[in-house]
Amino acid sequence: MIYHGLMNVNTRKLTKLLRDSGTMRGKLVSDISNLQEIIKEIKEYTFPNVVGEVSNRHIREFGEGRHKIALIDFGCKENIIRSLVNRDCTVTAFPQDISAETILEGNFDGILLSNGPGNPEDCKIAIDNIKKLYKSDIPIMGICLGHQLMALATGATTAKLKYGHRGPNHPVKELKTGRICITSQNHGYYVKEDSINKDIAEVSYINVNDGTIEGLNYKGKNIFTVQFHPEACPGPQDCAYLFDEFLAILEDRT
Repeated sequence: MIYHGLMNVNTRKLTKLLRDSGTMRGKLVSDISNLQEIIKEIKEYTFPNVVGEVSNRHIREFGEGRHKIALIDFGCKENIIRSLVNRDCTVTAFPQDISAETILEGNFDGILLSNGPGNPEDCKIAIDNIKKLYKSDIPIMGICLGHQLMALATGATTAKLKYGHRGPNHPVKELKTGRICITSQNHGYYVKEDSINKDIAEVSYINVNDGTIEGLNYKGKNIFTVQFHPEACPGPQDCAYLFDEFLAILEDRT
């Protein structure tokens, strides 16, 4: 059996480098004799279809509940599906490139845009489809990448964070009530506040640590999105109520 390990790395220096320079690409190598070639490879590395790699390619159905939910899977966490099924929903999960027409013809009560990885601007097919879904009267909830894609579909822009928001214990403030929620997060991009058309959407949540947008409510629409993960349970379940709010919108329309 062959064992591999990493040694003689100054982890303190590496930590300081990341602290000052932000998130960077890297590569573990055993030979640096061709260092310039390695650096060139790192700089040129791209993965533009990362969502296509993680989205399930098949249509799947979960639960036998009263409310019919179309979930667009951009790399969906399974507990999002469980959270809806546990609230009397039938969830149909579609691949990330499903057409808006298919969703609109399905007679769904609501739509959920799931989380997922990567740069939201790379998801051009999804953005075009969400533009059409936005124009419908179907209630929509977006989580993480779904939050970013809805913003892009309505004319806002996104940017890369110097340091991604990763893991639990991120404090988020609900502007309407002043309540602080402890959230779980995993993203490297955010919606730029100065790019939001105030006639289209208003900020609902902000990150207490850095002030970035953590949620949007869309005016004149039954649409809201959040950057954090209400389905995650790193300890508390501070934000699970957002699924109840989504279901309350569906109830009001029945």
